[in-house]
Amino acid sequence: MRRVKRLDEGVRLRIESEDDLWVLSQVCGTGCLVGMLSHRRDSTTGTREDGRAKSAERKPMWILLEATETAFQPFTDSLRVHGVIKEAKIDIGSHHTHVISPGDEIELTREGGLSNSDESLVKEAIASGKKTRSGLMVVENDEILIFEVATHGIRDVSQFNLRGGGKRTGDTTAVREEFFEKVAKEAKMVFSDGIPLIICGPGLAREGFESKLRDSGAKNRVVNVPTSIGGRAAANEVLSEGLADTLLGEHAIVEQVRAIEEALRRISTDGAVTYGKKMVSEASEQGAVETLVIEAGLLRGEEESTEWEEIASSVKASGGRVIQASSEHDSGKQLLGMGGAIAILRWKLE
Repeated sequence: MRRVKRLDEGVRLRIESEDDLWVLSQVCGTGCLVGMLSHRRDSTTGTREDGRAKSAERKPMWILLEATETAFQPFTDSLRVHGVIKEAKIDIGSHHTHVISPGDEIELTREGGLSNSDESLVKEAIASGKKTRSGLMVVENDEILIFEVATHGIRDVSQFNLRGGGKRTGDTTAVREEFFEKVAKEAKMVFSDGIPLIICGPGLAREGFESKLRDSGAKNRVVNVPTSIGGRAAANEVLSEGLADTLLGEHAIVEQVRAIEEALRRISTDGAVTYGKKMVSEASEQGAVETLVIEAGLLRGEEESTEWEEIASSVKASGGRVIQASSEHDSGKQLLGMGGAIAILRWKLE
């Protein structure tokens, strides 16, 4: 995401990647004014010929919407913003939908300016620049899981299983070689050469799989790291333990996962941590919050968002950090299960 221009009550942005769309899906909430070059069917250009009506011409024009609803599916390349036209050449007051994709320029404004939370999220997206998505493969002798890692989430791509696995005898090695070759070809089709790959797993099978991947013609940058466990948990370990920081170290998802995992660790050891709005609020009033991890949606939309915004502002005022988290990964889902917010404290509250 790139800032093109500062506005009196907002900002003009250029959308550079699919990951920017998640940020916009949070910011373009109800009441946000979203302007961009769009198309609108001009009914005044419709004509009749031989008794049949021709479709009216679609004209490009700058349209400013007051957003009422957003529709976004993570890991897709467009965000739909529904709303009422506030400014345009025609149809003011009518409903319209902006379809925002990478490459578009948009203006985001609100009466009185963007909220502190929205400004923070936009600034972080601008500072992070254009981050490349990565492929992550968990490799075991009889199972390979393939994920796509984006700035704010993890998507399941495929799961491959070798029936019988290591329990077979005789031609076990040949069968596994054939299995790895098949999955390597599939992975090469899923991830282009420009996408970096992380191969991980608890044993040495990952080394053999990387060899098959290279044999298939893949030229991707590869980081091959051991994990203490297999399955989906291995993917979470890579993120939380920093095993692939050479690729993912500055991704927002890494920051989110590490903070949530640290908070959960402190809960398990009765450490300096708290959760629940009442407890987090009390901790923020005492200046005890070092890091507040909060699901981004809690700061927007609902009536209680004002209370959470005040808590977040209090945390920042006392020198703490506020991490706006996505729920599109396992740690984010755990955060939701605990009410959507958790605070890492400077000291343990009595």
